[in-house]
Amino acid sequence: MIRKAADCKKMYNEKMRGGNGIVEITSFATPEELNNKGRLFANITLKPGCGIGFHMHENESELFYVIKGEVLYNDNGTEYVCSAGDVMICAAGTGHAIACKGEETAEVCAVIVHA
Repeated sequence: MIRKAADCKKMYNEKMRGGNGIVEITSFATPEELNNKGRLFANITLKPGCGIGFHMHENESELFYVIKGEVLYNDNGTEYVCSAGDVMICAAGTGHAIACKGEETAEVCAVIVHA
């Protein structure tokens, strides 16, 4: 199966999980297409000043791969600056937040899988 970029569903979430600004999420696959082993495979676009607020992941893990830009990643209360090529993993039972850092729009690929 092939899904062209124009056919991927885009969503806009304002103040996602208590974060700032509007987060753009381009979904690549449905949970059924992930064999119900995950609920998200998407590109997340964070404009300067925008981010997803701190939240916990119970019974699932979330993985991020930074495609471009810089992000400030909160890993259970410790903040890290991550850039293109970096990978962040939020294991089940832990929490995180992510925000664009700097003046360039950031893009990350995100995958959420069930524990």
